[in-house]
Amino acid sequence: MVLKRLRSALEWTELSDRYPGSGEIRVKVSACGVCRTDLHVVDGELPDPQVPIIPGHEIVGRIDLLGAGVDGLTVGQRVGIPWLGHTCGVCPYCAEHRENLCDRPLFTGYTRDGGFATAVIADARFAFPLGEVGSDVALAPLLCAGLIGWRSLVIAGPGRKLGLYGFGAAAHIVAQVARWQGRSVFAFTRPADVPTQTFARGLGAAWAGGSDEMPPEPLDAAIIFATAGSLVPLALKAVRKGGRVVCAGIHMSDIPGFPYRLLWEERQLVSVANLTRQDGLDFLGAAPQMGIITKTTSYPLTQANQALADLRAGRFEGAAVLVP
Repeated sequence: MVLKRLRSALEWTELSDRYPGSGEIRVKVSACGVCRTDLHVVDGELPDPQVPIIPGHEIVGRIDLLGAGVDGLTVGQRVGIPWLGHTCGVCPYCAEHRENLCDRPLFTGYTRDGGFATAVIADARFAFPLGEVGSDVALAPLLCAGLIGWRSLVIAGPGRKLGLYGFGAAAHIVAQVARWQGRSVFAFTRPADVPTQTFARGLGAAWAGGSDEMPPEPLDAAIIFATAGSLVPLALKAVRKGGRVVCAGIHMSDIPGFPYRLLWEERQLVSVANLTRQDGLDFLGAAPQMGIITKTTSYPLTQANQALADLRAGRFEGAAVLVP
């Protein structure tokens, strides 16, 4: 399913077989999650996209061909392919083990073809072994919603009272991880969105309410997954002195002006960008022990446009997954 023009529907396209180059693998796709970042790509909200492009960066599949020089992976092995698809390895950020900030990266489904397809070519360095525990569909959301959620959780710090603004694919995974860690989760949804609040409580949230409400007690940290910049002042108001607010999205509407007193007393406002391979190894390695249950809605690959429309309209809980 190819995006040939920004702000248009994806088109089913038959392509010739592709073959991996040096250091690459070809993966037969068995499931690919549908992420809000895919909407940002389709809508032209991210700068300098490669068009035409095959979206999709929450990929689960099995290797069916190895390129030259690939070690440590085997044909038939199940792997996951995330958003960060390639880094240069030589820029100052890569040298400092901060490859998520690489100066010359490639992103799966944005600047290199992704997983809304029957097969994908990937940099072997950015293919994570997944083992055989769990279904392909259930694992797919972990490759972005889970990974970005994990990085956001680490950056949020060890606080016990955690707020999650926007309770979609990422938050419903992070809530389970946080509960596994012994934290209390406070879920913020669209105002009056009772079904999503009920969903959050079902995943162990100690409290759930609208984003226009204050939590019953001050938070140690908050993570904003929603794309509304107007939530930043509200989250700052909800965290205690010394608390931290993490903006987890790759795109957010403008943050409105707010009084300095919301930031004062050493509150912190930080952002999360992409992921590192170590994030993937840490999270995916521990995920089987966390007991994460992803709530998914599956669509045939040819219904990618419907999946994107349903995501935009909030017609499902959890995550959408395309199945070739």
